Amino acid sequence: MAKNYFNRYVWLIDVIRRHGHLRKREIDALWATSSLNDNKDDDLPERTFHNHREAILDIFGIEIAYDRRLGYFIANCEDLDGEGVRSWLLESMSLSNLLNESADMRGRILFEKVPSSSRWLSVVVDAMRDGKALEMTYQSFNRTEPTTFETHPYCLKIFRQRWYMLAKTIGKEELRIYSLDRVRDIKVLGKALELPAGFDATEFFSDYFGIIIGHNVKPSIVEIKASAEQAKYLESLPLHHSQTAVETTPDYTIFRYCLVPTFDLKQEILSRGATLEVLSPEWFREEFVQEIKTMIHNYR
Repeated sequence: MAKNYFNRYVWLIDVIRRHGHLRKREIDALWATSSLNDNKDDDLPERTFHNHREAILDIFGIEIAYDRRLGYFIANCEDLDGEGVRSWLLESMSLSNLLNESADMRGRILFEKVPSSSRWLSVVVDAMRDGKALEMTYQSFNRTEPTTFETHPYCLKIFRQRWYMLAKTIGKEELRIYSLDRVRDIKVLGKALELPAGFDATEFFSDYFGIIIGHNVKPSIVEIKASAEQAKYLESLPLHHSQTAVETTPDYTIFRYCLVPTFDLKQEILSRGATLEVLSPEWFREEFVQEIKTMIHNYR
């Protein structure tokens, strides 16, 4: 029942957001044809409707307000935009509800698999929300046996279809990244989470592409030359928030970035093949030269 109500909350947010303003009778008409309407009611009971409004404000921080002339609307609609967890959750759940409304479309809308997202994600989120430490059994790809240790989760980040946790592990000085698909077990401890005051996850990752971090490494100016066609892709979906076009011709565009050149960034550039060329810094460009030489040798 709780899950069904949660879907109802998302449905109500979604229909009001999509329509802008809705009167109660218009919400009732949409509810009458919804797949979430298990009892096939002609309308959403008044008391239930207002209980849903209160729950939505409590869970999501989203206020469904009322205008006498226009009807119900989302008062803080701007909070639904952006890259936060709330926006991601609502978009995901809204799409799920949409698919339920259109069962015949399920085989025509395909999703990418995210390993372990359902098994461990909620446990870590609960621990962060409640300010609790974790006991985690983890097996990295370069170890033959798993290890168990206490860790304090700072934040979660999704990258390349995998969920990662940034955490402070007891006995280690620096923050570390753990992939949730390599977790073997997690237990929430009664011990309080020690999160530094003012920690900002977005700011922490602002100098990086991906999830690999370089401790005590300062950002560099990186310049990449993109073919005219590839430049269009980078313009529509920048590699990094610092991306700036510094030279554009009919044949190519040179983009400049200010970030830490990590393995993740190198892999991304290599995946674009000959459409991208690293111009600077020289040491980073040389890494590509050596990588390409090795690739050529492998294909002989």
